[in-house]
Amino acid sequence: MPSAHVPVMLDQVVHWLNPHGGMTLVDGTLGGGGHTRALAQRLGPQGLVIALDRDPLAIAAAECELSGLSVTLAHANFCDLPEVLAQLEVPTIDGIVMDLGISSDQLADEERGFSFSSEGPLDLRFDPGRGEPARRLVNRLSVEGLATLIYQYGEERYSRRIARAIVARRRKKPIETAAELAALIRRCVPRSHGGHRIDPATRTFQALRIAVNEELKSLEVALRRVPGCLRPGAPMAIISFHSLEDRRVKEAFRDDPRLRVLTPRPLRPDETETARNPRARSAKLRVAARVASPGSDGA
Repeated sequence: MPSAHVPVMLDQVVHWLNPHGGMTLVDGTLGGGGHTRALAQRLGPQGLVIALDRDPLAIAAAECELSGLSVTLAHANFCDLPEVLAQLEVPTIDGIVMDLGISSDQLADEERGFSFSSEGPLDLRFDPGRGEPARRLVNRLSVEGLATLIYQYGEERYSRRIARAIVARRRKKPIETAAELAALIRRCVPRSHGGHRIDPATRTFQALRIAVNEELKSLEVALRRVPGCLRPGAPMAIISFHSLEDRRVKEAFRDDPRLRVLTPRPLRPDETETARNPRARSAKLRVAARVASPGSDGA
């Protein structure tokens, strides 16, 4: 099936990466392939987009959807970009985009548990072949362990209340589906806390997803390693969706002597885009460029 995912801040990404001629660009988070397609179409056959994703289903779908474009796909984490480039014998790249959100295709997959209404297994892994599914976490961690995880990765003020409810519930029956967990959380979190914009389960699901995929660890490693892959002047564009990600990107761009910040303040989608694609409303785009002066490649 064609991807249902709408790429976030596409025009801004194209503007900052400025694809032309024989450039080699990287999409570190292929997802539905929207950014990759736009970049490859502008590069033409003389250029190349190297697209990475941890999700094997995203790679498989892109093999069909991006056929005919100058795209090389790699089933890999973006923090492993130096190894991917070495395998492809590509010394440096002319720019990279990393969209840290989940795709509409993942949300729609009933077997993954990303959607709160999913009756399929509560999995939440980007790569189903790696790591521990979320349902195992919620059924084995102590109250303290769950509360800490939900608070640290979800910034959820009701983390302890949710953790106690999860442990009490699983004494009767293990929690197996996203829908079961979401319903439980909604009974713990006052609606006024989330307002009308987000579901009360959002922060807890975010925390579990970050934990099972080690998302913040991968981002921190990538922020150290990816600048060493850029040629001087090449841009590094990152789209984040919550403060835990954005804070790390902001600090890394500011503190890394190999990088020059191009966006002192994060760029946001305009009203037209958020009306068309509500999932873009929390997106923040930051861009930095590799400086010409020599330095450690961080690999």
